[in-house]
Amino acid sequence: MFTGIVEELGEIVAVDPLGGSVTLTVRGPLVTEDAVHGASIAVNGVCLTVVDVKDGAFTADVIKETLDKSGLGALEPGSKVNLERPVRLSDRLGGHLVQGHVDGVGEILSREPGERWDVVTVSLPLDLSRYLVDKGSITVDGISLTVVEAADDRFSVALIPTTLVLTTLGHKQPGDPVNLEVDVVAKYVERMMGDRS
Repeated sequence: MFTGIVEELGEIVAVDPLGGSVTLTVRGPLVTEDAVHGASIAVNGVCLTVVDVKDGAFTADVIKETLDKSGLGALEPGSKVNLERPVRLSDRLGGHLVQGHVDGVGEILSREPGERWDVVTVSLPLDLSRYLVDKGSITVDGISLTVVEAADDRFSVALIPTTLVLTTLGHKQPGDPVNLEVDVVAKYVERMMGDRS
């Protein structure tokens, strides 16, 4: 379980194909300082299992399904990525409950620069629109954000200076893909309400 509070802006070192899957090598000195084989690290919001740790970088295997259902397949050496270690039970929950299970891929539609922030509009797969509400939570490339405005096929978020500087969303442009994870609480509520009817 994660919170969507990015700890480090990492970098893809290598992408090694293995049949239909790949092994990613990711540089992230902060998130690897206590990482061991089998640990979880979220990469752009995708929970990956650490295979090896060496010299401030870790490797993780990414299977075909994950490549198909997330934006990880578009990564290449030099790509910047958002990194987060799992939350400890004793930690404060700074963002919202994030599983690291991508629900879909959106696309940056527009950026409107403000005086100190940007408003970014992202496309939304239609089957996810029922989980978004104005002022609700959404995870975009692993970043916990508050929805400014939700529509059936898109939503907007406001990015504060910290988010612009410390995450990939400071650099993403219209046309770039982003991983989306909706609030899991909304999915549980939908399931419970459906079981009652």
